[in-house]
Amino acid sequence: MKITLTTFLCLLLSYAATAQIIPGADRITEYLDYIKGKRIGMVVNPTSRIGEKSSVDSLLTLGVNIVKVFGPEHGFRGDVGAGVKVKDAVDPITGVKVVSLYGKTSKPTKEMLEDVDLMIFDIQDIGVRYFTYVATMHRVMEACAEHGKELLILDRPNPNGYFIDGPILDMAYKSDIGMHPVPITHGMTVGEYAHMINGEGWLANGIKCPLKVIPVANYTHDMEYIPSVNMSPNINTYQAVILYPSTCLFEGTVLSEGRGTLFPFTVMGAPEYKHIYTFSFTPKSIPHMSATPIYLEKTCYGLDLRTVDLKRLRAAKAINLSWLIETYNSHPNKKIFFDYKQSKEIVVFDKLAGGPLLKQQIMDGMSAEEIRESWKPGLEKYKLMRNKYVLYK
Repeated sequence: MKITLTTFLCLLLSYAATAQIIPGADRITEYLDYIKGKRIGMVVNPTSRIGEKSSVDSLLTLGVNIVKVFGPEHGFRGDVGAGVKVKDAVDPITGVKVVSLYGKTSKPTKEMLEDVDLMIFDIQDIGVRYFTYVATMHRVMEACAEHGKELLILDRPNPNGYFIDGPILDMAYKSDIGMHPVPITHGMTVGEYAHMINGEGWLANGIKCPLKVIPVANYTHDMEYIPSVNMSPNINTYQAVILYPSTCLFEGTVLSEGRGTLFPFTVMGAPEYKHIYTFSFTPKSIPHMSATPIYLEKTCYGLDLRTVDLKRLRAAKAINLSWLIETYNSHPNKKIFFDYKQSKEIVVFDKLAGGPLLKQQIMDGMSAEEIRESWKPGLEKYKLMRNKYVLYK
């Protein structure tokens, strides 16, 4: 059945009217005329939706001239596992060229942008420093600034935007899982964060990206927001979304964080805990999720966080350090607890934590309350900076 533009817009507006929170992409009347007639490049993934369809598919239906799609980690259609390099391709559904920003290059080149008049960034973020989509946005902003292209951000709610917590990144530990001096949970949408990148001069040589943001309607940071699409293959439940600020830290330890199961980031464990914990799981090779997880086919014992009360966790407005402290204290060989998955110079845990201090505090036997107290000066300074860029109260 063919659908006219008028009918499509009416259906879309009807959908939007029934939603309490309306993401920027769904506010199509706010930007359709602006992008019509331009050659569009889109930075998107499976979370990029207008109603029930991909925003790319939807905008093509409306006659928008999308000449190129740029895909981040996991790919445009989300069918690539974590950390796996993505190749350039042609999208089999639309025939649009797809350029990978998680392969040979992580930043659009001048040649890639030559046939583009306007770039659009439309990706659902999780609101946590170590998620890689903000790093992708930073590089896209930098490329746009360098080559005279404007970036339009279709903003989306931050499901972890209700709290700000964690140590501020020490820039000596800058990486794709932490590019800016912000806490673990920064309390910003991607639209707000982009304004902060511009305003604080974080792009190369302090250049500014020509930027326009279509804001979320009917949204404040305290609102609960449950994304309708998985943010990545391994963030596949709302439980994982809310636990992620606390449980992703386990990626820098000897524990499995549940990769290789159907419920990653909600269970933690290792074979060494056999005589300490009764709960167990066995990581498997799962296509498009985790091909070679740690402890493949080995039984891991540890914590099952799938029954954690999310209302209580949200009410606490804090990263839960007790699970990390508990598993460190109960590990039979504490010397290796933080030594797994080392890079050439800096262990992964230090990159995730934003520096070596948190690791040392846990090793020194500090309580969660004492550790959190040490974060306060940095957090207060960050909040003052953040206030300049907040779009939603």
